[in-house]
Amino acid sequence: MLADLWEITGMNDDSIQSMGGKARAESLTDEQRREIAQNAAAARWGLPKATHEGDMPLGGYVLHCAVLEDGRRLLTQSDFMIALGRARQAKGREYYDGDVNMPAFLTAKNLKPFIDAELQVTSSQIVFKPLKGNKAFGYPAELLPKVCEVFLQARDAGVLAHTQLHIAKQADILMRALARVGITALVDEATGYQEVRDRLALQKILEKYITDEWAKWSRTFPEDFYKNLFRLKGLTYPYDTKSKRKPSYVGHWTNDIVYSRLAPGVLEELRKKNPRTESGGRSRKHHQHLTRDYGHPALKEHLSNVTFLMKTCQTDAEFKKRLDFAAPKHTDTPMMLDV
Repeated sequence: MLADLWEITGMNDDSIQSMGGKARAESLTDEQRREIAQNAAAARWGLPKATHEGDMPLGGYVLHCAVLEDGRRLLTQSDFMIALGRARQAKGREYYDGDVNMPAFLTAKNLKPFIDAELQVTSSQIVFKPLKGNKAFGYPAELLPKVCEVFLQARDAGVLAHTQLHIAKQADILMRALARVGITALVDEATGYQEVRDRLALQKILEKYITDEWAKWSRTFPEDFYKNLFRLKGLTYPYDTKSKRKPSYVGHWTNDIVYSRLAPGVLEELRKKNPRTESGGRSRKHHQHLTRDYGHPALKEHLSNVTFLMKTCQTDAEFKKRLDFAAPKHTDTPMMLDV
C-alpha cells in the first residue's frame, strides 16, 4: 500500500521533501492512505466531475443519477443493473467475437443480432468523480431505453433464455414509464439540473437571434403589415404623418404580435439591448439588434406569415385567435425535447 501511495503521489525519490512525505504517510491509517491515493489518482486521470446528483424513481426502483460537467447524464452502474432487474454486480460474463467494452448485460450471444454499431460505441462504462467520494462508475442515461429495446426485440423474436425473461419483463415496464417522460428529462428533474439546462438552452437561442452589434436601419416591416393591422384595429391608415412617428401603441401591438412570438426570451433581451431613453422612446428599432444570418430571416418569415393571416381575418378578435393558434407566445423557458 505504501509503495503504491508513493508512486501515485510522486514521493518515489530520495529528496528531503519526499522523505518527509514518506514519514507522514507511514503514520496514516490504511483508510487515510487509500483516500489520498484515490484523490491523487483521480486528479492524475482527470476524471470528469459530477455537478448535480439525485435519486430518480423509475419502474418501481429509485435510481441514483448524475449530470457531469460536460452535460452528460448518467445512471450509476449498480442502479442501472437494478433497473433491468439484475443483481448489482455481474457474477460473470461471456464475450462474443468482436466485443470490446460492452457491458456484461449485453454480451450474451443471443442478443448480438439486436445490437447495432451505435449501441456498441455508446455503451461503454464511464468513470467519474461524484459529489462525494473519489470515483464512481456509470452508464449514459440514454443507454437504458436502448438496452430495453434490445431485450424486447429478442423476446419478440423468441430467442431469450429462460433466465433473461425477467429482464424483458422489466424492460417492458421501463419503456412504458419512459413513454410519458424521456429519460433525460427525468434525470434533469431528479438532479436539479433542469434549471441550468433551461438557462443554457435559452442562452443558445438568444445567441442565434440577437447580436451585441446593431445594424443600420432599413425597412423591414412591410407596409401591408401596418395597413392590415390598422384595419383590424378599426383605425384609419395612414396614421397622423405630422410627427413621422408611429403612435406608441403600435409598438405594443408589434411586441405582442411579432417579437414575443419569435423565440423564448427574445423580446425581454431586446428590451435590455434597446432600453427606453429619458424621452420614453428607444434609440433604435428592435430589429436592428437581430442577427443577420438567423434573427432577420426568422423575423421576415414571421412577418410574412402574420401579414397573410391578417388578410384572411375580418376582425381583430378573429385574428388574435388564429395567431395564438398558429404562433403562440413563447415563455422565457424553452421546452427541451428528449430524443
